[in-house]
Amino acid sequence: MKHTILIAAASLLLPVSAVAAPTPAAVMQHYADIAHATYSDALSTAKTLQSAVDQLIATPSEATLATARTAWVVARSPYQQTEAFRFGNAIVDDWEGKVNAWPLDEGLIDYVDPGYGSESDQNPYYAANVIANPTLTLSGRRIDASRIDKALLGSTLHEVDEIESNVATGYHAIEFLLWGQDLNGTGPGAGARPASDYDRAHCTGGNCDRRAAYLKAATDLLVDELGWMVAQWAPGGEARAAVTGGAPDAALATIFTGMGSLSYGELAGERMKLGLMLHDPEEEHDCFSDNTARSHFDDALGIRNVYTGTYTRIDGTRLSGPSLAELVAAQDPATDAALRGSLDQTLARMQALVDSTRNGEAYDQLIGEGNAAGNAKVQAAIDALLAQTRAIESAVGALGLERIAFEGSDSLDNPRAVGQ
Repeated sequence: MKHTILIAAASLLLPVSAVAAPTPAAVMQHYADIAHATYSDALSTAKTLQSAVDQLIATPSEATLATARTAWVVARSPYQQTEAFRFGNAIVDDWEGKVNAWPLDEGLIDYVDPGYGSESDQNPYYAANVIANPTLTLSGRRIDASRIDKALLGSTLHEVDEIESNVATGYHAIEFLLWGQDLNGTGPGAGARPASDYDRAHCTGGNCDRRAAYLKAATDLLVDELGWMVAQWAPGGEARAAVTGGAPDAALATIFTGMGSLSYGELAGERMKLGLMLHDPEEEHDCFSDNTARSHFDDALGIRNVYTGTYTRIDGTRLSGPSLAELVAAQDPATDAALRGSLDQTLARMQALVDSTRNGEAYDQLIGEGNAAGNAKVQAAIDALLAQTRAIESAVGALGLERIAFEGSDSLDNPRAVGQ
């Protein structure tokens, strides 16, 4: 269960300091510049994914499928770094579910293994299989799904009946269509969907034409959505205006809220501690592709980006400018140093998870029951995130901001409630 974010801020009064500090206004302008650059990279890599998907559909083969999978993994990296702009920025948080909602009930979309089951008490569309069924009954209405397009996915199916696991769009729907289910539990191996699932001449899985239409519509919709968000952070955009046109203390609280909520409730809690407690591979973020460790690393990197005012673009260009870190250092150099150290420690612990995956032990294996060494690696990363969150709270205090309540998670705040 997630907890409501509450923000209240006292007036920001920066006393004279020996350390030169930028103005809060300059910090917020650069924060918006980094958001625009990061979302722009997410958009450009999604367009590369779009081209790879088009090629897979045109000439399905194991080679074109592998290219599309690689493009998906590359596209995830800049997007995950944008997640530090969530929570404090309502325009981002209200939109995020369209592109990154998870976990999903994959039986809504396509065929699944018999072990998945055919029904769920929580979701009447658990095994609706849109790809196999040109007519659906949703919310008591018969829906013509003979044409799979962006409108069907985004306006009709996504989170139908306000059930969060009815994820019909975004990165994870595309991931499932490229990899298929990961049926290995906490053993080695990712999803293994064959390219012939898109080969009309030698079709496996049935409905290859509709599966191709779904994959294309979902990918095209992802590009559309990212394009919309890029515009919100461009000069004159609504998201930029919200953080550059308001009171300085509220604007700075926006940055801290994004950092702290992602660090604590979302990443340490919902994405990591919950899966570790349950030893459940269904609770890993990129569960079809086994890309989870890299996604967690990029989330942590995004937090550091917004604090330090730096971002390395996909072309290697490095952005740097007025930062929250400089404001904190001007008030309390020791607090800034401690937070920087915590951010670096978290990235080191996340890198250990990435290295483990590269060495053949993926994230779902690390959280497996009985894997003491793997569990310890994940717990070490969680512990680093918790220490990092405390350091963020200290930085909030250094700037005189009050009562920034970060997003929570039962896995951290009320473990006995997990699984009830």
